[in-house]
Amino acid sequence: MTALDSNALDQLFRTARSQNGWLPRPLTEAQLRALYDLMKFGPTSANCSPMRVVFVTTEAGKRRLAPALSAGNLPKVMQAPVTAILGYRLDFYEWLPRLFPHNLAARTWFEGKPAHIEATAFRNGTLQGAYLMLAARAIGLDCGPMSGFDAAKVDAEFFPDGKTRTNFICSLGYGDPSKIMARHPRLDFEEACTVV
Repeated sequence: MTALDSNALDQLFRTARSQNGWLPRPLTEAQLRALYDLMKFGPTSANCSPMRVVFVTTEAGKRRLAPALSAGNLPKVMQAPVTAILGYRLDFYEWLPRLFPHNLAARTWFEGKPAHIEATAFRNGTLQGAYLMLAARAIGLDCGPMSGFDAAKVDAEFFPDGKTRTNFICSLGYGDPSKIMARHPRLDFEEACTVV
């Protein structure tokens, strides 16, 4: 592998920003498929891939999501072309014979172990959510991740079978540069890292 050039690093990290407003440019299902087909290659434990996504693209879908949103996040979602509800599937291990075929006993690592299931699904679903945001940026989209919502309401509306739990939501599209806040500080290496 070679290092990505500086422009790519800017697009993924340094100049990429969490969006608060959106330009009136729609996204296509082809773009959403391209996004998923890129992010799905990010690694997860035993390739367990617990993330499940509902792409909310219609006004009717936004109205279903609206009652669960905090007041500050409501306009961000209603204006965005797409909002992804990122959930994690609790019975993810049922797919392991297909996703981790070299060890057909992998399901037994999780069956009957609810705490282990929850921790694994949440951790790896969160990783996949981060991959989704990086994949979105890689294909030229902007992201507006948020956690200001009532997860129980989202679960009841979009994951009523109880097998999937909402992790976070992320609006997608083309950000309005006039709505971006000043970048907040980040911790320095010495504050956040230890080398042993």
